[in-house]
Amino acid sequence: MTVKVSQGRGRQRHVYSVWAVYRLLVLTAVCSAAETGPSVSECDVSADSRFDCFPEKVVSKEECEARGCCYSPPGHNEHIGQPWCYFPPSYPGYKMINLTQTDKGYSATLQRSSKTFMPCDVFTLQLEVMFETESRLHFTIKDPTKNRYEVPIPTPRVSGKASATLYDVQFSYDPFGLLIRRKANGRVLLNTTVAPLIFADQFLQISTSLPSSYLYGLGEHLTSLNLDLKWKRLTFWNRDLRPASDSNLYGSHPFYLSMEKDGLSHGVFLLNSNAMDVILQDAPALTWRTIGGILDFYIFLGPEPKTVIRQYQDVVGFPFMPPYWSLGFHLCRWGYSTANITQQVVKNMKNGNFPLDVQWNDIDYMDAMRDFTYDRNQFGDLPKMVKDFHQQGIKYVMIVDPAISNTGAAGSYPPYDEGLKRGVFITNENGKPLVGKVWPGLTVFPDFTNPETFSWWYDMVKNFHDQVPFDGMWIDMNEPSNFVQGSLDGCPDNNLENPPYVPGVVGGSLRSTTICASSHQNLSSHYNLHNLYGLSEAVATHYALVKILKKRPFIISRSTFSSHGHYAGHWTGDVVSNWEQLYYSVPAILMFNMFGVPMVGADICGFGGNTTEELCVRWSQLGAFYPFMRNHNGRDSAPQEPYVFSEVAQTAIRTALQIRYSLLPYLYTLFHKAHSAGETVARALFIEFPSDPNTWTIDRQFLWGEALLITPILEPGKTEINAYLPAGTWYNPKTGEGIESKGQWTVMPAALDSINLHIRGGYILPLQYPGMTTEETRNNWMILEVALTPEGVARGDLFWDDGESLSTFEKQDYTHVLFLAANSVLVNEIIRVNSQADGLALGMVVVHGVPIPPKKVLVNGVASEDFNYNIKMKRLDIQRLSLPVGQQFVIAWT
Repeated sequence: MTVKVSQGRGRQRHVYSVWAVYRLLVLTAVCSAAETGPSVSECDVSADSRFDCFPEKVVSKEECEARGCCYSPPGHNEHIGQPWCYFPPSYPGYKMINLTQTDKGYSATLQRSSKTFMPCDVFTLQLEVMFETESRLHFTIKDPTKNRYEVPIPTPRVSGKASATLYDVQFSYDPFGLLIRRKANGRVLLNTTVAPLIFADQFLQISTSLPSSYLYGLGEHLTSLNLDLKWKRLTFWNRDLRPASDSNLYGSHPFYLSMEKDGLSHGVFLLNSNAMDVILQDAPALTWRTIGGILDFYIFLGPEPKTVIRQYQDVVGFPFMPPYWSLGFHLCRWGYSTANITQQVVKNMKNGNFPLDVQWNDIDYMDAMRDFTYDRNQFGDLPKMVKDFHQQGIKYVMIVDPAISNTGAAGSYPPYDEGLKRGVFITNENGKPLVGKVWPGLTVFPDFTNPETFSWWYDMVKNFHDQVPFDGMWIDMNEPSNFVQGSLDGCPDNNLENPPYVPGVVGGSLRSTTICASSHQNLSSHYNLHNLYGLSEAVATHYALVKILKKRPFIISRSTFSSHGHYAGHWTGDVVSNWEQLYYSVPAILMFNMFGVPMVGADICGFGGNTTEELCVRWSQLGAFYPFMRNHNGRDSAPQEPYVFSEVAQTAIRTALQIRYSLLPYLYTLFHKAHSAGETVARALFIEFPSDPNTWTIDRQFLWGEALLITPILEPGKTEINAYLPAGTWYNPKTGEGIESKGQWTVMPAALDSINLHIRGGYILPLQYPGMTTEETRNNWMILEVALTPEGVARGDLFWDDGESLSTFEKQDYTHVLFLAANSVLVNEIIRVNSQADGLALGMVVVHGVPIPPKKVLVNGVASEDFNYNIKMKRLDIQRLSLPVGQQFVIAWT
C-alpha cells in the first residue's frame, strides 16, 4: 500500500479533478463569489459532470448565484433531474492539515474557513483512514469535538494495519480530496475530488466518480439490476408503500457493487442509517447525501464480485442458517378469517396433491387485531389447529406487528400494561408514550433499542407460544408504519421534524406514514434510528425465538437494514398482481442476496389485485426458485391457491413445486455456503461470469449457486424465450439436451407447463425424490445429477444436518460430502459425517454428457445391470442403488 499526498502544482494534474485544480487557481473569496457569481469559464462544466449546489428545490438564477454557484437550465436534450444550479470548480472546501501516520493507517484534520449554504457547518473534521485488511479499506469523517450518532450494528474491530493491500490511497491537501486506486492497474475506484465535501449538522454530502456505468445495489427500490445512472435519485427512509418506481420502500442498504471495465469489481458501503439520498449521474458519478450521523465508509477491493459480496458480509455479518422446513412451500392469505377456513385450505392442498410445508395466518387470527391474542370466536381452536398441523408435518407461522394497542381497560391487555410499567415504548417530547394509529386503532410503539424491551418482547412471545405453539414469526408494519402523520397529537416544530434538507421521501415529510422523527428512543432520536426499526425488532425476535424454541428461528420481516440477513429473511412487500411486478421481483431477489439476505421472496401471484391463471402459473414457476417461496394474497383479491385453477394450470404449478422439492438438498447446501462463507443463493449471472460483459445487465435469468440456470417467463402469451447461455456446457435436465455455448443467446420453447432449467457442465447436484413436505422428502432416496464437461469431469457437494438445531456448523455436528466425477468414475469423499446421515441413501445417478454407450457399470466393484443409456441425449441412468451417502462408494462405467 502506498500513500501519495499532492502538494506541488506539478503533480496536481494527476491527482486533482477539474474542480480541485480550479480551486487552487481561483483566489476570489466566497463572499465575493456570492456577490458576483462564478465566471463564465468556471461554469464551463460538461452537463453529465455537474454536481447539484441547490438540492433543496428548483431555484432562480439569482438564488443560485447567491450561493456562488453556476446556473444553467437544462436544454431540450438533457435529462430530468440534471441540476440547474451546480458547483463551480472554485467552490470552497476543506483543507487537510496534520496528516499523520497511525498504527491503523492515517489520520488528518480537515478545516474549512467559510460557510456553506447549510446551517450549522462543522468547520473542523477528523479523518481516519484504516487499512483493515488486504482488500478492505475503512475511512471515517467525524466531528472531533462532538460525539455524533453512529450506527450501533457490530462491525469488525481491527488492531494494526494490513501489511500489504490491493489498494493505493492518495490525498489532496487543498481542497481536501481522497482517491483510492486499484494497485494492480492504477484504476481510480473512489475519487472525492469531483465535488466539494459538505459536513453540516444535518447535511453531509460527498461525491465520487465511478469507473463504469455498471452499478448494482443501493436497495430497497423498484429497479432493474443494473442501476440507471441517468440522473436518478434513490431515497433511503424506510416506508410502508406498495413497491413503485422512484419511491423509498421498506428497507435501506447503502451498499453498491461496481463492475469495472475488465471484469474486476469493487464495493462501497456507507454505514449511516439517517435519511439519505444517493444521486446517480451519467458522468458516471455518485453523490451520497445524508442528514445526520457521520461519514463511515468501507471500500471492498474484491477483485471479483463474489469476493466483494463476501467482504461486505465480513462487515455486516453472514446470513442465519434457516431451518430445513422453511425451504418448502408456504401459503398465506389475508382473508383466512377462521380456523376452519385455514384448516380447509390445508385439506384442499393435500387433496390436490400439492406439497405444503408451512401454513400462515395474517391479522385475521387476532382478537381486535391486537398482538399476542387470538379471536376466541373465529379462532377459538387455534392451539388445536396448530397441533393438528404439526401432526401432519406442517409448520405454522403468524403475523405480528410492532404497534401495541393502548385503548383497553387497565389490566385487560398484558402487552400494553406490562410495556407501560416497564417503560418500553417510544416517547414524545413530553416523555409520554407516543400514540399513533395502526390496525388495532390507537397504538404505541416498542423501542427495540431499549434492553428492557428485549426482555418484555421475549415475555410476550413466550406467553403466546405457550398457548399457540407456532414455529416462526412474520414481523410486518415495522418501518414503523403509522396511519396518522407522526402521532395522534402531531409532531413538534423543530429541526428534527423539519431539517434544512429533506431527502426525496414519498409525501415530502419524514413523518409521512410513520412516527415523529423527534420522538425519543433509548439509544437516540427516531430521526437517527428510523431505518433501524425493523432490524432492531428482528434482533429482538431472533433472541426471543432462540431462547423459547431452542432451535433455529425463522423470521420474515418487511423492514430491513444492512446486517438484517444475520437475523431474519425478507419478503418484498405488497406487490401487485401484474407482469411488471413479476419481472421486478427478479432483480429484487438478486439484490437482497447481494445484501446478505438470501432468505428472500416475493408474494407469488401477487398480493394486491386479481391475478390471472397464466400469470399465477408463470409466477409459481419463478417462485419455485425464490429462496423463500410463499403464495400470499390480499383479502379483496380473487383466490389464487394452486387448487383454484384449471387442471392444466394445477399440473404446471404442481410440477414446479415438485421440482423445487427435488432440489432441496442442493438448495440447503447453498444456504450453508451463504451462512458459512457469505455466498449468494440466488445469483445474478454477472456474479458468476464477471469476465463476460453480456451478463452484466441480465436480470431476467439467474442462477442457484454456480450450477443451475433458471430462465423464467416474465411476459404474457410467450411460448418461447430468448435465453443467454454463458460459455460452457449446459444440460436441460428435462430433455437431456446438452448445449456447448461460447456465450450466446438461444431461443428455447416455453410451454405453459414447463420452466427452462439448465445444469452447468462440471457440476453435480444432490437431489431427492420429492415428497409432500420437506420432512417426507428428507427421508426419500437421493439422486445425483452429474453434468460432465467435454473433458468428462464434474464435482459437487452436500451439507446435511438435522435441519433445525442451533449452530451445527459451528459445533461440527453435520455431514459434508464431496462428489467427484472424472475418467468415467464417480466417487464420494467424506469430509465429515455424523449420525444424521445414517438413513440417507443414494438411489439413482444420472450422468449427462457420456459420449459413448457404456458396456459395463460397476458399483463398488460389483457389476450392475440396472442402468440404461440414451444415445440421443448421451445420458446414462444408473438405478436401484442403495448406497449410504455417508459411506465411501465408487461407481464406474466403461
